Amino acid sequence: MTEVVLGVGASHSTLMNTHWEQTVHQDRAERFRDALQVARDRLAAARPDTVVLVGSNHFRGFWLDLIPSFTIGVGECVASGESGTPEGPQPVDVPLARHLAATLVEGGRFDLAYSARLQIDHGQSHAIQYLLDGLDVEIVPVVVNVFAPPLPALGRCEALGRTLREAVLSFPGDRRVAVIGSGGLSHRLPWPDWRDPHGDDEEFMVRAWLDGRDNWQDYDARRREIIRAAEAAINPAFDEEFLTLIEQGQAHRIAAYGTQGLAETAGNGAQELRTWLVMAAALDHAPGRRLAYEVMPEWLTGMAVAVIDPAQTH
Repeated sequence: MTEVVLGVGASHSTLMNTHWEQTVHQDRAERFRDALQVARDRLAAARPDTVVLVGSNHFRGFWLDLIPSFTIGVGECVASGESGTPEGPQPVDVPLARHLAATLVEGGRFDLAYSARLQIDHGQSHAIQYLLDGLDVEIVPVVVNVFAPPLPALGRCEALGRTLREAVLSFPGDRRVAVIGSGGLSHRLPWPDWRDPHGDDEEFMVRAWLDGRDNWQDYDARRREIIRAAEAAINPAFDEEFLTLIEQGQAHRIAAYGTQGLAETAGNGAQELRTWLVMAAALDHAPGRRLAYEVMPEWLTGMAVAVIDPAQTH
């Protein structure tokens, strides 16, 4: 029998790797890092065979020449390795991944894209680095478009999570499956709407997103400078609201914000909460427990870790 045994939601930031010593709020950073370790230990205790890893794309795995709303990796998976995150091939549970794709697409449930040679970036490899460290598990990578509008509706992401759950539970093999949602919480990145850039920096970013498929590294230094120069725009009140919804098993209510409302309230980076929404729905919206929340202006982000354990709801 295949079952869904645990869900984890976690923020990510490559600045943990590249600028740890320059982090001013070291106590907050350490609490967040420690919470990642607790979540990793909870995953180890749940003994998953496979982790459905739901993450975002930062224009190192997908570019503007092709942006699906949802993509599932069904074959090779390679991590880009930027900013000290894991690099190279990642182990994929191909039988489960192909079952999920076939069930969703052929069953008429969800017309998501699939890739037999998927490149992921820190939107997922950050979770591999910190949450799956030392664990003998395979992954099923799922990439959600959160930065290249038009974005998939929040309600559609919730529906994907519910449908993925049904497909996982119908797998004829014997799997213990965990689900990770990587991204968020509130933050604002100096990234333009690619359809209407203003100024040299925004035009540079759009050009990198359009032309970077074969040479994304060539754009990385200036891109990093633009991000590091940005001012933090974190909304702790919103983050508290969202984490409370996770704790109450009510994460689907975040869909009421809509894409525009979410951006206005919590920043364009908060669109990554779609990954948490997919994860929570895949756990059937069981009540969760936060492990940490820290305001990290040096990392531009409200950083959180939460766990959903369905066994603790019975």
